[in-house]
Formats: sequence, structure tokens, C-alpha cells
Amino acid sequence: MFNRWGFTTVFDISSLLDNTLELRRRIDSGELRGPHVLTVGEPIWAIEPVYVRDFLRANHISILPTETPDQAVALVRDHAAKGANGIKLFAGSYQGDGKVAVLPLAIAKAAVAEAHRHSMPVFAHPQSVAGVDVSVESGVDILAHTIPQSPPWTPDFVARLKRANMALIPTLTLFDFEARKGGLSEQNREGWLAQMVAELRAYSQAGGEILFGTDIGYTDHYDTALEYTLMLRAGMDFRHILASLTTNPARRFGYAGHNGRISKGMDADLVVLGADPAKDVTAFSNVRYTIRSGKVIFSKK
Repeated sequence: MFNRWGFTTVFDISSLLDNTLELRRRIDSGELRGPHVLTVGEPIWAIEPVYVRDFLRANHISILPTETPDQAVALVRDHAAKGANGIKLFAGSYQGDGKVAVLPLAIAKAAVAEAHRHSMPVFAHPQSVAGVDVSVESGVDILAHTIPQSPPWTPDFVARLKRANMALIPTLTLFDFEARKGGLSEQNREGWLAQMVAELRAYSQAGGEILFGTDIGYTDHYDTALEYTLMLRAGMDFRHILASLTTNPARRFGYAGHNGRISKGMDADLVVLGADPAKDVTAFSNVRYTIRSGKVIFSKK
């Protein structure tokens, strides 16, 4: 999922913590070739989103709702003690038919405050404007998606996100995937994508920090070319896209002193491309070699 597409570090933002920590151990021990894995483990939500409900039950997985601030604090402390690197809030959890379960602000504030005490960034799945409100007012660091249930982003709305020092992970390909899975017409699919692209354009052009991301794990669309194409459509040229892949996340997650750039003394985490992204941004997906700590973890045959 990751080596082939040039990722030397990934931040998993929802999974079973014990499973992901074991996968990380196997990679770090050299048993598996893979990227450096950062994780949030199980998320905090008022109730699980409708689109994961069947998966959780089929696999006998129970992630209970977080019902009080004390429960939120306890979950964050547990995750931090086990080795999680961040926390994920479902500030808005989609329930179907346009309904969104919004995480109570008191719970979100307690989770964010405790996470920050452990120097852990907090991601939020917003889903709606109400979810954004909870995210901003609680001090969340990163919005994990553009917002399906949102009116057009006005300058005032964008300025509010910037004042909160929020980064944005667009995951535009996710919405193409969901539209196709849901059987939307071509016109409706393009309209939905245009909305997501417009949200990214508004934040990027205002100088908001953009972090590259996918929804791999939930989706099986591993090819990153469409994401780069849609980011370009949002007005991000190859330099901005490159920053979203490298210097922006390195700075945001505290790795800028040793990662994110090619320079003497930095980690030897490198990607060799087969074409020039200045000429075609989809070249970012044309990966010849992925190198982590000086060792090749992917080589195109």
C-alpha cells in the first residue's frame, strides 16, 4: 500500500492500536519492509460512523463510544502509554440520510488538552460545519478531510481555520471513490468533487497548511495519481504538492530537524521518481525507488 507509492513515513489515523503497534514492531525489526508508522489507534467518537459498522461487527471489533470527558482523558492516557503518536476525534460521525452525530465539545476539549499534555497532535474527521466548530473550539490540530456537508468556504471561514493553526488533509480521491461506490451519476460525482476541490483551493490559496493524505485502509484505491491531479485542479503546483508530502508534515509532526529535506545529516528517506513532476504532477506516483534510512524498500522492476 505504501512502499510502491513512495511513502517512507505514514500516519495511520484510525485502527486497532495493538495490531498497528505489532505491525510497526515487525517493520522496525527488519522482518518486513515498510515505512515508519505513526498511529492514533482507536478513535474517539460519540458513535461509530455508519460506513464502518458492518466491518466492525463482521470482524468482532468493538470500539465503544466515548461518553464523558473522563473517558476521553483515560483513552488518551492509555494510548500514550502504549506508544500511540496522536489522537483521532470523529468530531462529526456520519449516520446516514444526512444525519451527523457531533462529538460533545466537553469531550473533545478534554481529549485535546490531554493529548497536548503528551505532545500528541490531534486529528479530526469533521463531516459537517458543526464538526468543524467542535474541532476549532477544542483546539484540534489537523482536519482529516475536506467537508462533504459544508456550504462554500468563505474568506471568514478560511480565516477562522487559519487562526486556529489547523492543517488540512484533503483526501480528494476518497470522495471520487465514495461517489462511484454509491452509484452517483457522472454529473453528481463531478459536482461533489468540484466542491471538495474548491474547499482545498480556498484554504491553500489563503496560505493554509496542506498535508498529503489518502484514505487507504478504508479504500483500496492505492494509486495516488488522481489525488495529485485533483490537487493541481485546486491550484496547487508541483512545489506546493511536494511540500505537502515532505516539509509540511515533517514540520507539523516535529521531524523537521532530521527529515523532509535532502541535506547533509538528515535521514536518508528518499524517493526516486521516473519522471519530472514539474511537467506532470502525476509523476509523483511514478516511483522507481523508495528508500528508508538508506535501504531500498521498493524497487520498480
